[in-house]
Amino acid sequence: MKKLKVLNGHAGLGGNRKLWQNVEVTAVELDPKIAKVYQDLNPNDEVIVGDVVEHLLNNYESYDFIWLSPTCQANSRMIRSGKNRKPRLPDLKLYELKLFLDHNYKGKYVIENVIPYYKPVIEPTAQLGRYLFWSNFEIKDFHVEQPKNFIKTGTVAGSLELKKWLGINYDGNLYYNGNHDPCQVLRNCVHPFLGNHVLECLKNQITN
Repeated sequence: MKKLKVLNGHAGLGGNRKLWQNVEVTAVELDPKIAKVYQDLNPNDEVIVGDVVEHLLNNYESYDFIWLSPTCQANSRMIRSGKNRKPRLPDLKLYELKLFLDHNYKGKYVIENVIPYYKPVIEPTAQLGRYLFWSNFEIKDFHVEQPKNFIKTGTVAGSLELKKWLGINYDGNLYYNGNHDPCQVLRNCVHPFLGNHVLECLKNQITN
């Protein structure tokens, strides 16, 4: 099987990508600090610091497989908890991306997000643990056990535990968008086992 040319959009630290084999990956990540760690962890990938939507619109036809993980904080059930949380608009960009890919893209795609506090505007293809997936191929059930207090942990000790769980190691702590939680960037990662499972589901359907 030839190498799949993959766009890993909203790449973060690349947890989803860590175990992928026989792929040629272009990763797009907006935050330069996070992109630097991704590049250190995946030296053979092309890493672009910038807006994934702009890159997608200009280059979507260049890829065999597209994985997108748009920002989920505004959709998360956590955003509705706590007395001091102000109401905010949900981020519906993932549905725009799905509609664009459905009507323009001939390859295979996955859009991943956490389970939102509202009923999804478009029904997902699959739910695996805390994640929903919108895709144009079948994703079979799969489970990865999470550490205790996965959502609530926000300490340096917690970040070390998440690094160990993900198998992702880098020095120090990463913060972005004014966030002071060293675990947030790690919680955003899809576990490598789950990311690899999704890719294997795709490969099995291509070869069968």
